[in-house]
Amino acid sequence: MNDVPDLAPDPWCLHELHLDLETLGQTESLFALSNGHLGLRGNLDEGEPAGAQGTYLSGFFEHHPLPYPEGGYGYPESGQTLVNVTNGKLIRLMVDDEPFDVRYGRVLAHERVLDLRAGTLHRAVEWVSPAGRHVRIRSTRLVSFTHRAIAAIAYEVEAVDGPARITVQSELVANEAPPEVHSDDPRVAEALDSPLVPVSQDKDRRGASLIHQSRQSELMIAASMDHDIEAPAQYEIENEVREDWARTTVVTVLQPGQTLRIVKYVGYGWSANRSAHALRDQVAAALTSARYAGWDSLLLGQREYLDRFWERADVEVEGDPAIQQAVRFGLFHVLQAGARAEQRAIGAKGLTGTGYNGHTFWDIEGFVLPVLIMTAPHAAADALRWRASTLDLARQRAHTLGLAGAAFPWRTINGEETSAYWPAGTAAFHVNADIARAFEEYRRITGDHDLERECGLEVLVETARLWMSVGHHDRHGGWHVDGVTGPDEYTAVIDDNVFTNLMAARNLRAAVGACERHPDLALENGVSAEEAVAWRAAADAVHIAYDEELGVHSQCEDFTRFAEWDFAAWTGEYPLMLSAPYFQLYRKQVVKQADLVLAMHWCPDEFTPEQKARNLDYYERRTVRDSSLSACTQAVMCAETGHLDLALDYLHEAALVDLRDLQGTTSEGVHMASLAGAWTALVDGFGGLRGDSEFLRLDPALPSAISRLAFRVRWHGMALKVEIDRAEVRCSLLEGNGHTIPLRLYGEDVEVRAGQDVVRPLAHREPLLPEPKQPAGRRPAPADTGGSRSADPVGSRSADPGGLVPAPATVR
Repeated sequence: MNDVPDLAPDPWCLHELHLDLETLGQTESLFALSNGHLGLRGNLDEGEPAGAQGTYLSGFFEHHPLPYPEGGYGYPESGQTLVNVTNGKLIRLMVDDEPFDVRYGRVLAHERVLDLRAGTLHRAVEWVSPAGRHVRIRSTRLVSFTHRAIAAIAYEVEAVDGPARITVQSELVANEAPPEVHSDDPRVAEALDSPLVPVSQDKDRRGASLIHQSRQSELMIAASMDHDIEAPAQYEIENEVREDWARTTVVTVLQPGQTLRIVKYVGYGWSANRSAHALRDQVAAALTSARYAGWDSLLLGQREYLDRFWERADVEVEGDPAIQQAVRFGLFHVLQAGARAEQRAIGAKGLTGTGYNGHTFWDIEGFVLPVLIMTAPHAAADALRWRASTLDLARQRAHTLGLAGAAFPWRTINGEETSAYWPAGTAAFHVNADIARAFEEYRRITGDHDLERECGLEVLVETARLWMSVGHHDRHGGWHVDGVTGPDEYTAVIDDNVFTNLMAARNLRAAVGACERHPDLALENGVSAEEAVAWRAAADAVHIAYDEELGVHSQCEDFTRFAEWDFAAWTGEYPLMLSAPYFQLYRKQVVKQADLVLAMHWCPDEFTPEQKARNLDYYERRTVRDSSLSACTQAVMCAETGHLDLALDYLHEAALVDLRDLQGTTSEGVHMASLAGAWTALVDGFGGLRGDSEFLRLDPALPSAISRLAFRVRWHGMALKVEIDRAEVRCSLLEGNGHTIPLRLYGEDVEVRAGQDVVRPLAHREPLLPEPKQPAGRRPAPADTGGSRSADPVGSRSADPGGLVPAPATVR
């Protein structure tokens, strides 16, 4: 079991009451601050000890070779890794002649608070040096939402029991020790060892700047610092600069009770095209603007930005304090990942660590953007603009693969495919339909057609053309997609994956709809009437694999014929991919993550309630959740099918993935999709929200442990609040006087107007089947709300491994 940070339960904060060096890596990720453009891991101000240093700029990466024991045509040639850029967080302290280091002397108190409403990380320390000098240290750190290029730190030192000579060294440091590299290829580590080449350095009275260029990707970065200093007595200031570091040193003597206060402003900028002089001036202007605003203004701007966000995005949970804290923590990180990314990729870890090398995956369009669309649509729009900006690279990739249209990458930073494992990467064509879905979700939920005209239609058209070249009609007219990999990466390179086929059909229909809405753009993109007819015909003829005998959908053609995985006899570890060969995984009925179950969530109208119940029962028994993407989807579908307490267990797994380090990888960065999935599990699962049509649908139900749930979503520029308690459901309009939001609540068409709430009794959701079982040892951990539910112990057996009996003829 991993060591887990000891965080006090608080609905609006992560509060660490004492420092635990064993969990330093995890807290660096949890306490990370970002605005989507600039990200700082939650390292200690003095830099050491550290799990992994981390300062990141969205889109700033380095190339590295991709190793292939046996190459093949069309394999990507170069990988990409997010670079730890110039560290501007560092503030080192000397008390008399002793460096402040928590590993030496005596730490009398040490607290850190990540404030989700203020957008700050606060630290308070009482320390006695080895020589016996007692000081108090306070720091508050922010990455500004209102000043995109700026981070700032207010740092205070107070002498407690006697006069002390205080020396503060504020630094910029480039080419720190590289992060842990998850590759056996020494060339990858070599690429990240001192990746920044010095270009120029400069200093002035209160600060300094460093400009570097990455060795392989040839991206230029500038980092600068400036300071405001308040001291009760005379102080000395000195600046030094070298190729890879710059230092501003402040020295003064404090009497007992006196405090030295330094506000450090750090500015960043990078470009693939601009000159060093232009970047230097850009960052200097950003710093001047931040200093002109001042620390108090930066704090106020941060609070006002978050107040506006929480007013329209907050989720309230009563009866489960752990989930209340976790869902707000997750929303905070999702916002941080996208708020100011501004046409750069949002990584699967955001800017909290170098897990997955900083790459973006389909996770972002699939799990993160739907949350941003409902809560911060401007950020979602910019993420979609970034994806559209890579369309030419996607066209080139499709051409390399001998296909029409555009093939977006499975994993990337700049839009080029960087996956060296083609069965999970290149073959996962569903990513293109996932991207198309995000554009459609944005249009439907925001009511904004401008983005579709700007870039969305072109993406829909080019992905539709891809599907027409990937799929084919059989001699009976059915349309098939063969040789692909769905979300379940344990079932690779297969035919007619149900999720992929349904999403492809939706992609094709979405392209037709966009062309009908914008015939002028359709003409510009060369879409003929015949082409649009062909798209619709393929979508209407899509083949959906179904096992008539079992009465369940087959995840792919013949999946239900595959041999069963013997879970009871399995003695290896999870995740299976680390201890079982893919050859065995690919030919057995074992599911890494929700696949057919995800299809039921994202394409709800393609399945009857009976089919959803039977499918869930069948695939629960075969899904091992070796991916953090799975639990939130299983929570949604367990809730929809009436297994509400099981859904709550899955919600806990999704929401607490990082706060409890359930995957053991939080030190590499938070799991952005799972954190977004916690919101989805609550809102789509217990709220029963579906936004996949031209109006919202709600079908709320609550598990026994939650007494009240309230959430806010945005629809066509208006804010809707939904409150659910044990007696009723109340829907109210928070803004938009004179406007209405049409809803389908428990199947009834209603309209919500300002000042005219819609109230209905809470309905009871009765399951059609008994609660489904999971593979031995893979039951979700029980919700820690005081209930009596118990998880399956590892090695236990689940009775009736096959699950369903043959279906009656009436069930389809």
